Amino acid sequence: MTRSPTDSVETPRLVLAPILAEDVADLVVLHGEPSVAFWTGPWSRVTIEAWARDMAGRWAKDGVGKWMARNREDGALVGRGGFSLFDLDGEAVLELGWAVRYALAGRGYATEIGLAAFAWAAEHRPGMTIVAFTEVHNHRSQAVMRRLQMRPVGEIRREGLVEGQPGIHSDARFALYRL
Repeated sequence: MTRSPTDSVETPRLVLAPILAEDVADLVVLHGEPSVAFWTGPWSRVTIEAWARDMAGRWAKDGVGKWMARNREDGALVGRGGFSLFDLDGEAVLELGWAVRYALAGRGYATEIGLAAFAWAAEHRPGMTIVAFTEVHNHRSQAVMRRLQMRPVGEIRREGLVEGQPGIHSDARFALYRL
């Protein structure tokens, strides 16, 4: 039986389901945590509602997007993760990202989400380039990328944080990794 790209994905500990408008309450919790909202500040409910609608639209239009990550045992919120279509110097790539609740950080959930995303891509987007990026000083995210067997391939510049400088900068340096 062929699986749809929008079917839920199960891992040993998680159920990953495409983000929909119904996920706003969990996203408010997630994006209210300082570890997740460290450079944007907590997202407002209006911002989250718009983001969730956009993500649901991406799943419907492109067949790819981010998932809500919930515990398989009790359905508790773990985080979110998965892919976004991203233009990298004119090449359409799958950009892998994740956010895990602070209380659950360091337990391998980001790696588990990433491995599930790789398996999903092999089935639904075979041969498509997969990248991940983070500010150059975000060593924890880079460690996850290395655990996922991704390799550093350079830097890109975009809006983000610059270590030791307050606020968001339009030309921040991001470490770029590729599978």
